[in-house]
Amino acid sequence: MEFACSHVVCNWRSESLTEDEAKVSNQGSASTLPCGLFRAQSISDHPYDNRITVVQKPAPSMFPPPVPPRNIRKRSSFSSPVPPPLPPRDLESNEETRLKANINVVSLKVGSLVDINKASAIQSTQKPVHCAKCSAVLSSASSPVTNQSTTLWCCEFCGKENVFPQSSLKRGRFTSRSPPGRDVLYMDEKETDYENLDDMLIVLCVDISGSMSVTSEISPGNSMRSPTYVSRLQGVQEALQMVLSSLLKTSSHRRVALVTFNNEVTVYGDGTGVPLCLKDWALLDYDYLKTEGENYKTPHCIAETIQPLTQKIKELREHGATALGPAALISVAMASQFTGSKVIICTDGQANIGLGQLDQESSHCPTPSPYFYNQLAHFAAEKGVIVSVMTFEGEDCRLAEVGKLADHTGGRINIVNIGTVATEIQSAISDNVLATSVMATLLAPDGMYFPYEEDNHRLVREIGNVTEAVEITFQFAVRPERVESFQQRDRVPFQLQLSFRTRELQNVTRVITQQKRVTTSSWVWAGSLNMSVLGVHCAQLCARLTMEGRVQEAQRQLTAQQDLLKDISQQKPSPKEESIYGNWISTMSMICEDLTTVNQNTTETDAQPASRTSSTASLTDAAANVVYQMKRAKSVSEKRQQVPMVGN
Repeated sequence: MEFACSHVVCNWRSESLTEDEAKVSNQGSASTLPCGLFRAQSISDHPYDNRITVVQKPAPSMFPPPVPPRNIRKRSSFSSPVPPPLPPRDLESNEETRLKANINVVSLKVGSLVDINKASAIQSTQKPVHCAKCSAVLSSASSPVTNQSTTLWCCEFCGKENVFPQSSLKRGRFTSRSPPGRDVLYMDEKETDYENLDDMLIVLCVDISGSMSVTSEISPGNSMRSPTYVSRLQGVQEALQMVLSSLLKTSSHRRVALVTFNNEVTVYGDGTGVPLCLKDWALLDYDYLKTEGENYKTPHCIAETIQPLTQKIKELREHGATALGPAALISVAMASQFTGSKVIICTDGQANIGLGQLDQESSHCPTPSPYFYNQLAHFAAEKGVIVSVMTFEGEDCRLAEVGKLADHTGGRINIVNIGTVATEIQSAISDNVLATSVMATLLAPDGMYFPYEEDNHRLVREIGNVTEAVEITFQFAVRPERVESFQQRDRVPFQLQLSFRTRELQNVTRVITQQKRVTTSSWVWAGSLNMSVLGVHCAQLCARLTMEGRVQEAQRQLTAQQDLLKDISQQKPSPKEESIYGNWISTMSMICEDLTTVNQNTTETDAQPASRTSSTASLTDAAANVVYQMKRAKSVSEKRQQVPMVGN
């Protein structure tokens, strides 16, 4: 776990509290925190100040009771020995409070944490000891009290008093004198069936609809010859043949299957058998397609099938509509037979027939597309299948919807052209699954919560498949009524419980416990903040809010993070990080601004159906591609692709 700040800032206020205080300010009363303490509000307020200006309550025997809050618009007719607190001076003319960035952020480099080969020194076959209330795990950061017959552990996260008999702790857990460390890898002792990793299946799901006949110039002409043009399908065919040849050299035991779709879905498998053709009513039956895929015979390895499979690819011809949804469903169902399998979808148009159709002008509309793609994405993640989606540039494929398949499963989302499609397919194939069924549980002390996530101190996030360099971030905060009590503490604990299955199907739980200091009387120097953690969190959070249609919240977060980035840059210049994170903020700000404009125009004119007025429906493929990449932003120290800018 990597924190953005060396200690916990207790008095950060969420957006909802900021709005409530703005209302109080508009009524002319002095601003106070919900816990009853006066808040310093002046132009010199530091955004990351952990102090609260406290007006000491006088003893009843010496002074009268405190004067109630006064309306700043009315002058008092009598004098007072103690002047009232200064009114807010940093409010804009519209009297709206500006949101301040929350620097209580933690980053989890999940890709590294699930790699058990790098954590052999902390592996343990003992069983973890859980709190009966919040499921926290006892660690060396805990303070259990042991006597001859029992061990008493007062949970540092929820306060629950857990009593364990010594006999039960010694049976397969830990001895009374040696509690587990602060980073432990608990390995399941249960033996699992061996699974050959080469059995992993790659399903190539290719669009052969009529629009794939569109050509592009790949070689300009001159006085001696005419320019050379290649259709999209021809480009995909050449790319697939290159990929198969590469697999034959590097992974000859890998299994590859081919699925194509236009106005019907054809399953060629490994090319050695009779193709399975699905059309008409079959394209609308979710259960039927799923069953057909799950029961499809296992393809042979590429060493045995490269010739017939290559021949089937050469014979493909473009025509018809685009049954993308049914093809994706049966492809995922086929891949679900083997954990860690991959589905690579290559398309150039909107799904307009069968399940998951996105063309709302169709005469009939089956299962709504958002529900279909969400349902299929969860099914793929549950089975450990990675789905990658590639669309051709210059087309509107509704990537915001179809991209959910890749976003939920850890696959790639890219806009390709004839020249790059082979490289992107090869990159998608080379992404190895390090762990599946990954679940992260983050615990903080009772009295904290996770803004935009959970309203309590226990956060559970289902991650699903994890590949290398996956990084996720969360922000945490102290409840307003508990600020004073937390500022009286020296340290607060945090615990990460990461449960997952390895590629060898072994169940593993990694538990990391850390303690962070709480500062009560000093400012947080902006130059000491971790810009990398804050930048990644800003990109991921704002991208997620945008995809959820919460564009205004994303805009407020971007403004707050922009102010924070500027403050950090002044005190600790880092040109490389400033350039990258500043580019992320500018790009997301532009996308949110465009979405706001489009949605306002749509609302005023009612030119589009209601189903198209959501923010995700307004996203172009280029913008959706950038937003999805932002959701997977990672530290600049990691190897990563540059996030493209979106044109006006």
